[in-house]
Amino acid sequence: QVQLSESGGGLVQAGDSLRLSCAASVRTFSAYAMGWFRQAPGKEREFVAATDWSGGSTYYANSMKGRFIISRDNYKKMVYLQMNSLNPEDTAVYYCAADSRYSTYTGVNEPAYWGRGTQVTVSS
Repeated sequence: QVQLSESGGGLVQAGDSLRLSCAASVRTFSAYAMGWFRQAPGKEREFVAATDWSGGSTYYANSMKGRFIISRDNYKKMVYLQMNSLNPEDTAVYYCAADSRYSTYTGVNEPAYWGRGTQVTVSS
C-alpha cells in the first residue's frame, strides 16, 4: 500500500508564494506518476498538476499554468507543488495523489492512492 502525507499548507496573503510537500511511503517511488488535486468549500475536487515517474513530463490545469510548478525528488520520495501569485480563489484543501499510470492525469481515471490533504488559505 502507498501512504501519502501532505504538508506545507497555511495562511498567506494574496500575491504570496507557498510550497506544498508530499512524502510517499512506498518501496519504489519512481514507479508512480504523482499529482495534485484541490477541493474548495462547496465545490467539486479539481485537478491541479501531475508529473510522470521522472519529473520530466508535467501536466497542468489551464488555470494553473504559469503560476504553479510540480516537481519530484525520487531520492527523497517527495513531490512538491510550488504555488506563486496566489489569490483567494486558490483557497482549498490540496491533496497529493499517486498512480502507476501517468495517463490517469490526462484521461478520465481516478488516482489509485490519496493523501489526506493540507489546507491552503489565501486572504485578500
